[in-house]
Amino acid sequence: MRMNIKKVKAVYFSPCKSTGKLTERIAFRVAKLLDVPAEIIDFTLPKARENKYLFKKDELAVFGLPTYAGRIPNKILPFVKEGFLAESTPAICIVTYGNRSFDSSLTELLSETGNNGFKALALSAWPCRHVFSDKIAIGRPSEEDLKKADYFAERARDLIKKYKSADDIKSPSIPGKEEVLPYYSPKKDDGEPAVFLKAKPKTDSGKCINCGVCASVCPMGSVSYKNFSEVNGICIKCQACIKNCPEQAKYFDDEAFLSHVRMLENNFTAKKEPEIYI
Repeated sequence: MRMNIKKVKAVYFSPCKSTGKLTERIAFRVAKLLDVPAEIIDFTLPKARENKYLFKKDELAVFGLPTYAGRIPNKILPFVKEGFLAESTPAICIVTYGNRSFDSSLTELLSETGNNGFKALALSAWPCRHVFSDKIAIGRPSEEDLKKADYFAERARDLIKKYKSADDIKSPSIPGKEEVLPYYSPKKDDGEPAVFLKAKPKTDSGKCINCGVCASVCPMGSVSYKNFSEVNGICIKCQACIKNCPEQAKYFDDEAFLSHVRMLENNFTAKKEPEIYI
């Protein structure tokens, strides 16, 4: 007798879509291989985080999170800790990162899903376009990456067939990344600390057409619907408002932030490959 998976769920936080694209690709590929339905739980927007999500033993959860400063985004971490509950549900954990390093994000996702009752059988980390820059990992995830995602899904399917039950799953290790380390401290292009926590996007009033897209895509609900140039709440620098603005009216002008971007562009443009842990 083997594990009987009846549904696959793609679960992700993805302000700029790359994480969602990879998570869905892997989840739907596994579902097709297992001949079961798949569904999406996208908790990027605040309303989706008003719910709690339960997972059964005969489901497979594919969790996808981006890496922010080397870990799970700190403003989303509380929901990752409290928003999901499983009863020994098999899981696949993936993280994306902007071509610098995924540092502790995958280790942290493995730990937090484990605390919530999930049994991770496969892990992976994927370099993607850096949302801060138009020069770092452009076009990723590429078609080549997506084919590797299919391969990863096939390997995960093989593991599902191998185990008799989720209770038998032994999660893979991540060599050299066994501990969750402190958040990465951003640097300027001169090597000094880059402090831009309070930086918020600005609006070019000459370009803005008041369409409201920026407010609708903000994962923190911080862009005002009354005045789209106002950011009244927390900004996590996800760039969703900038990447989705149809008129390119949103931008950052904080010098510490821009200096950090230059540092990244000077040091992290070399191509990196996905890392898979089975």
